[in-house]
Amino acid sequence: MTTVQPDRSIRAASGLPGLRTETLSRTYPSGDGQVLALAPFTHAFPPGLTAVVGPSGSGKSTLLNLLAGFDEPTTGQVIVGDTPLTHLSEADRADFRLRHYGFVFQNHNLVSILSAQENVEFPLTLAGVPPRRRQDRARELLALVGLEGRAGHLPSQLSGGEAQRVAVARALAHDPAILLADEPTGNLDSRTGERVLGLLQGAAATGRTVILITHDRDIAAQADHHLSVKDGEVSLED
Repeated sequence: MTTVQPDRSIRAASGLPGLRTETLSRTYPSGDGQVLALAPFTHAFPPGLTAVVGPSGSGKSTLLNLLAGFDEPTTGQVIVGDTPLTHLSEADRADFRLRHYGFVFQNHNLVSILSAQENVEFPLTLAGVPPRRRQDRARELLALVGLEGRAGHLPSQLSGGEAQRVAVARALAHDPAILLADEPTGNLDSRTGERVLGLLQGAAATGRTVILITHDRDIAAQADHHLSVKDGEVSLED
């Protein structure tokens, strides 16, 4: 397992704020009624890797969007450190995510016109990190994921596994306290998927809160903590 060391010169906030929910729920209008997408859920996510498992349509993506502040809860709140996300404006939530969150998606979502190194630098550019420091950080992380020789390549010139490793490096660039990964191994072969999982485990080993959404029980079994979602109900599996 490769441990991702924090860059204290880049971290915008000291320490590692925790993530918790309080009676968090989400319903959506449907015809004359309401559809329950997520039942009220109170949980303090511990440091380490938490796997959230469940079938398609169970509520996993709804939970992830709420935890990230992409969606507004119907009841309750998401709290990072001492900050309830619902108390922030949309612009302030975006800034808060930039400073405290990292994201890895199933389809990597790299910027097609940027090289691998420029993609890793991207969140640091948004955060106003000076060019030399962000370049050094990007090179360090690309070496960590074994892609130092691919720094100048565009996403179209990378394999799926390489692109996903760049996405993990990008997610870690600004040293986030919270890392959300949505099916990051879903489109990868088993060997490459294990490598990406190892990177997430390495990030979790430094005290970060890493939340992995997956339908793969074999992947989930390697996490430190486990949640199950079914029909919008979240239950603790530990």
